[in-house]
Amino acid sequence: MSNPLASGSLDGARVLVTGSSRGVGADTVRYFAEAGARVVINFRNKQARAEKLADSIRAAGGTAITVGADLTDTASVKAMFDTINEQFGGLDILVLNASGGMESGMAADYAMQLNRDAQVGVLTAALPLMPSGGRVVFVTSHQAHFIHTTPTMPEYEPVALSKRAGEDALRALIPELEAHGVSFVVVSGDMIEGTITATLLERSNPGAIDARKQAAGKLYNVAEFAGEVASAAVEPVPADYTRLVGDTSDFVTE
Repeated sequence: MSNPLASGSLDGARVLVTGSSRGVGADTVRYFAEAGARVVINFRNKQARAEKLADSIRAAGGTAITVGADLTDTASVKAMFDTINEQFGGLDILVLNASGGMESGMAADYAMQLNRDAQVGVLTAALPLMPSGGRVVFVTSHQAHFIHTTPTMPEYEPVALSKRAGEDALRALIPELEAHGVSFVVVSGDMIEGTITATLLERSNPGAIDARKQAAGKLYNVAEFAGEVASAAVEPVPADYTRLVGDTSDFVTE
């Protein structure tokens, strides 16, 4: 997919995409960097992938740094933003892309810790670094965004509920964001082919992705969805805007 952002359109902008060492986050970072932004690649344990992505951006003439952080740990998040402030002097765009909850071996409440509590913690820590005109983008799925009106697959339900709780908690901060001149956008997509979530879901419920693809007619791939996320970070939008990506016929009723 070609870059939806014009070359040079983000010259000098400072951007953090959480969970960006791979998948949608990595492609979103690439789009920002190609448009001239100075990007922060955040990872939890995929340092080698993050460094490889940063090296490729620098080789193409861009500016990128990598910052490892466990978003569920307050001290780790503070250290990440201290580094961003030292390196870039602030932050213009924050993309809250990191999520999880289907991994094995995690605490029972890990999905809620990461998808709700950590999202609020990251935004709260980022806000003092963001000038008026900044933007926050929260990345979610239709299965989470519409979970209170449309049931999802049992294997995904804990993640969906926690991500919807995160979205609601972030929306509660909109008055504070607006007081700082910072806008807030939600990007909600159908299941995305090629993501780790899709892989884990297919592993626990074989055939689930194909079934969803048949119902929707088409599923976005990683690069296509990343393009929607990148666009939502820069396009003029109304207050409290939600960008719905992909088929919504099973979720939205007239």
